[in-house]
Amino acid sequence: MVSSLESAVGERRHLVTEIPGPNSRALHERRLAAVSSGLTVGFPVYIDRAEGAILVDVDGNRLLDMGSGIAVTSVGHAVPAVVEAVSNQVAHFTHTCFMVTPYEGYVEVCEELNSLTPGTHDKRTALFNSGAEAIENAVKVARLATGRSAVVVFEHAYHGRTNLTMALTAKNMPYKDRFGPFAPEVYRVPMSYPFRDGLSGAEAAARAISIIETDVGSRNVAALLIEPIQGEGGFVVPADGFLPALSRWTSDNGVVFIADEIQSGFGRTGQWFAVEHEGVVPDVVTTAKGLAGGMPLAGVTGRVELMNAVHEGGLGGTYGGNPVAAAAALATIATLRDRDLLARARALGEIMLASLHQLQRDVTIIGDVRGRGAMVALELVEPGSKTPHPRAAKAVVAYCQQQGVVALACGTDGNVIRLLPPLVITDEQLADGLGVLGAAVRSVQ
Repeated sequence: MVSSLESAVGERRHLVTEIPGPNSRALHERRLAAVSSGLTVGFPVYIDRAEGAILVDVDGNRLLDMGSGIAVTSVGHAVPAVVEAVSNQVAHFTHTCFMVTPYEGYVEVCEELNSLTPGTHDKRTALFNSGAEAIENAVKVARLATGRSAVVVFEHAYHGRTNLTMALTAKNMPYKDRFGPFAPEVYRVPMSYPFRDGLSGAEAAARAISIIETDVGSRNVAALLIEPIQGEGGFVVPADGFLPALSRWTSDNGVVFIADEIQSGFGRTGQWFAVEHEGVVPDVVTTAKGLAGGMPLAGVTGRVELMNAVHEGGLGGTYGGNPVAAAAALATIATLRDRDLLARARALGEIMLASLHQLQRDVTIIGDVRGRGAMVALELVEPGSKTPHPRAAKAVVAYCQQQGVVALACGTDGNVIRLLPPLVITDEQLADGLGVLGAAVRSVQ
């Protein structure tokens, strides 16, 4: 059991108004009058403060966070070490632009990423603001270093919302619809999806490789880009052997293997990076989300011969590696180490999987339970089938929200409930959240 970092706001879910409360409703009216309707709000409860695994809204309701801001606040909200590091850095300076007058924090984060990412080979890192920026720059590096243009991605993938990353992302609505034309030379192949395809990792890899070689040609491929565990696409965990087979193929054919660890990295799965579960060593790793405890920061870390192939000035950005975000990242990494939160992620995974497997035995709409560490999901289906049941997922999320539990849906068909609790969540808090989730699933059974 881990003691949560929070105390000032209390450690238990507690509702004092209906959800959303009157102050949240008033703020939502202001939002509708001020903010583009293109930005949706999944849970219109407005947050005033947060600590550990508890969110406090403007009406004084204490909510249990089972989403971590989509895998961002893995070390919890308002972590003392992160708060102190950010405050100290703000007092010193907030920006100079690393490309104009550099600073040590940027270098330190790059040193940490070079050390933490898989493999003992010589590496270099560049820092950016967001996951989408990291993906774009990883593709730039791969194309320049190989002299090739094609990029291979997978069904159900999500890689961002910029023009290139929309092309890399699989799902049309809401991410891509009518935003084209998109960047060219992107080719999509089937993902290993054990629940749906029933293939072994070797079989799924052979299928994907055959399509690449037939439809694209290996000598034309600059990079193979994959989420080791898919995020928005449904927390799809590929069958054992799938990633290693793809890695071998890329090595044999001079293709850059890019692991998108933006959602699955930084301890979320019980290892620093999800590819480590199968011993895969990528050529390039992209990071963001859990890297900086809530501050905007992303990284591209890769083999020195790839990262240094880029001409001077070819990588950069005004805010990339901002000193405040860099300070937050260093404190976040230290917290993950000092509190042994990778081990905690593994323990949380055992608890969640056991609970959800039991729930699966009791109901008929859970088709699959899957995940690694504190990245766990249940896929909802029409009873007795594998037909996606998005209405059930929507109802489950709504039930949880009414009870003050932040739950998230995902999946190409919108039928997957994903659990991404802060790694500092206590056993009692987790049991509470799982209890509400179980009641939610049973209510729509």
